Amino acid sequence: MDKSEIIEILNEWNYWNRELPQTQKRAIYDNKISTFLNYNEVLVIKGIRRSGKSTLMLNAIKNLLVNGVDIKNILFVNLEDPRFINNLSLELLQEIKEVYLEYLDPDEKPYIFLDEIQNIPNWEKWVNKEYELKLSHVTISGSNSSMLSSEIASSLSGRYLQIDVYPLSFGEYLQFKNIEIKNKLDFVEKKIELNREFEAYLKYGAFPKVVKYETTDKRDLLITYKDSILLKDIVARYNLKEFKILEEIAAFLLANSGISQSINKLKNNFHISYDMANAYLEYLIKAYMLFEVPKFDYSLKKQNANDKKYYSVDLGLSNIMRVANIQTRGDDLETVVFLELLRRG
Repeated sequence: MDKSEIIEILNEWNYWNRELPQTQKRAIYDNKISTFLNYNEVLVIKGIRRSGKSTLMLNAIKNLLVNGVDIKNILFVNLEDPRFINNLSLELLQEIKEVYLEYLDPDEKPYIFLDEIQNIPNWEKWVNKEYELKLSHVTISGSNSSMLSSEIASSLSGRYLQIDVYPLSFGEYLQFKNIEIKNKLDFVEKKIELNREFEAYLKYGAFPKVVKYETTDKRDLLITYKDSILLKDIVARYNLKEFKILEEIAAFLLANSGISQSINKLKNNFHISYDMANAYLEYLIKAYMLFEVPKFDYSLKKQNANDKKYYSVDLGLSNIMRVANIQTRGDDLETVVFLELLRRG
């Protein structure tokens, strides 16, 4: 790519000559990221698309500025910018770095934030080079657990710190709605309002942007999220031909969050091969749409043989897949508890 084109793209995504936008704080993540940035390891931020990873990077940039880092020593790169789409390679990463150094001339080791890193084949080689030669502080984000896990395990082992990002907890949801609970009495006085918000939380889920949308538009936004995740993180990545089957399996598992399933059941329900059912299930898990929990048994052999439970990452995604008025409250409450346990590690 031409230097002038690269710097033009970078200038649009960075804030070297303008104020950073207003963003919502997520204290648990923000504090953790700020702490990890002090350790000089590669920071990996993982999670489903639209869960707020890019915003957390902006919050991290704001914290760096508060702590005295010059804005010219910070570079943010959105690797899903369509102008990069035909040039995604290690060479592009190096070109971006060289153009940034030439135009901004940072006076300290720069902080480089690479958003949606999975779009670059063999990205880990470039990141590892930056780390080993101590050329920059690198933070990366990604929306594919397998891609990140395998590449990190092979090339960045022992050199990185990881943060898993999920849609909002109910506590974060209340903060986004500007509802503050100061004490037990406050909780009692706002009980009706809290119950109403919890019902909305169960129905529409907790993707950050969905929470801010008007109720009439939430479903439409969730549908675009579902399509984007399936198409960008699964179909495009794995070159799938059977999108309709993938969508039907996703709809079935998301709608039945917390209910025991098996690959054989999927195979029989959708009249596909065992290998296809297994692969499509794995793709959905890698894209963070689903989480798999085996039935406990002291025997690992029995654990693997038993049916497993699959939990939706967000009940908003589950509800756009369901028949109206279907009774799922018990399973939904179980899903909320499961996701909260995940957030707590």
